[in-house]
Amino acid sequence: MEKRRTSLFENGLIWFGAGVSIAEILTGTYLAPLGFGKGLAAILIGHVIGCTMLFFAGLIGARTRKSAMETVKMSFGQKGSLLFSLLNVLQLAGWTAIMIYDGALAADGVIKTGAWLWCLVIGALILLWIAIGITNLGKINTVAMAALFVLTLILSKVIFFGGAHAGIISGEGMTFGAAVELSVAMPLSWLPLISDYTREARSPVKATAVSAVVYGVISCWMYVIGMGAAIYTGVYDIAQIMLKAGLGIAALLIVIFSTVTTTFLDAYSAGISSESIAAKLNGKYVAAAVTVIGTGAAILFPMDNITDFLYLIGSVFAPMTAIQIADFFLLKRDSSRTAVNAASLLVWLAGFAAYRILMNIDMPVGNTLPCMVITVALCVIAQLLTKRGRDAKALQTPGEADL
Repeated sequence: MEKRRTSLFENGLIWFGAGVSIAEILTGTYLAPLGFGKGLAAILIGHVIGCTMLFFAGLIGARTRKSAMETVKMSFGQKGSLLFSLLNVLQLAGWTAIMIYDGALAADGVIKTGAWLWCLVIGALILLWIAIGITNLGKINTVAMAALFVLTLILSKVIFFGGAHAGIISGEGMTFGAAVELSVAMPLSWLPLISDYTREARSPVKATAVSAVVYGVISCWMYVIGMGAAIYTGVYDIAQIMLKAGLGIAALLIVIFSTVTTTFLDAYSAGISSESIAAKLNGKYVAAAVTVIGTGAAILFPMDNITDFLYLIGSVFAPMTAIQIADFFLLKRDSSRTAVNAASLLVWLAGFAAYRILMNIDMPVGNTLPCMVITVALCVIAQLLTKRGRDAKALQTPGEADL
């Protein structure tokens, strides 16, 4: 029986759901000190950079029909890739907890029942999404996304056409480069899992393009809503803005379903990544376990500022993806049959260090793009040096044989 593949429309819905997120709206509020014009420019530049990388990362999985962490083996080897699979499961578990925490706080701002109860509600709905499975979510996702689309339009109208005027934003200033980097950070966080979904697509290249474009547009929209809310209403709590607008239950639906549709992808991909660590693991069971753990963490621990978490993700996965892009598109190299590609791991370590160093330098394009350019260049240089070493050894061997 032929395996069912996802359509372009279904892939678009998946990434629409990824983009509609309370976390993205909250991140957008951080850009308010720049003002609307500069903030919008930073959002657009950052998302062009991030979503371009997202497209190339997703295209590798789409063309090879491999999950995200399976494609990592092509650059780092069977054992070398385990480091990234483990780090990916950890970051996705972290995202699951953060998303549930943010969603529960916002839901509790709409209807006061205690954030812990909303954590349980959101966690239960994510488990339901996992049980249904990615290829069977078509009709449910269509209904959920249609509702979210209408409700976010209403929210945008309230913020931008509600008669409020731009105010002066107090607080610490943010440089333009830092704002660009925060805008890159969200699409960057999806790099190590987009292939989990593009590999299932009926039309690999088109589906990858649709995924990257839809996510980019919607993510920009969420950032602008958050930034606009802070600038035009002076309120950073999106739930309070929705309540003041009289949205009531509609506000609750926005919060709950946007959290579920985004966090489902985190938990689901944590399960898929775990299968790359140990083949005997069942991805659905691991995804369910990650959801339960994330729900518990959201109840027990405060998670109000995620900027350091975003930068840590960038420093790990930006150079990793740069090496994958260089290997697949430029060098045409596949190390999946080797145990460890030590050269790639060394290049990644250099890329990681470069990212952390560049964090201290304010650049108009942020530090992700320069880090990835440096990493690709190092990858190409390492390949040339390795090839030269092999060629020199091959030339010496006949002479040694004659002796």
